[in-house]
Amino acid sequence: MIDRLSASLNFDSAALRLRDQRQQVLASNIANADTPNFKARDFDFSRALARANAGAADKGVALSTTSSRHLAARSGIGGGPSMLYRVPDQPSLDGNTVSMDQERSRFSDNAVRYQAALTLLNSRIRGLKSAMQPE
Repeated sequence: MIDRLSASLNFDSAALRLRDQRQQVLASNIANADTPNFKARDFDFSRALARANAGAADKGVALSTTSSRHLAARSGIGGGPSMLYRVPDQPSLDGNTVSMDQERSRFSDNAVRYQAALTLLNSRIRGLKSAMQPE
């Protein structure tokens, strides 16, 4: 029972974390809409979520240190979602591949999906708390 509960909460945690990362990527694309030669990036959410749930995202790149004074590497380095470049529908003269209409649409869609996942997680936790409380 606890294993299924833990797996479910881990799935929700990974989904929310990836939604947040995708929101940051999309916001970066929007912020750089006027930057010459900027290439719009994104990642396949379903593939990244499957990879995170399979445990592949936790492996990352192992760094070795030769001195105890070296700084520790950030956890998850190299283990994030694989970033992809977008192929523009209509190329621009300055080499920028950001399409503001598409980026805003993807940004809004991702925000709604993040909020929906958060609402479902909150209702699940609320239900578990009410089931644990004595009457």
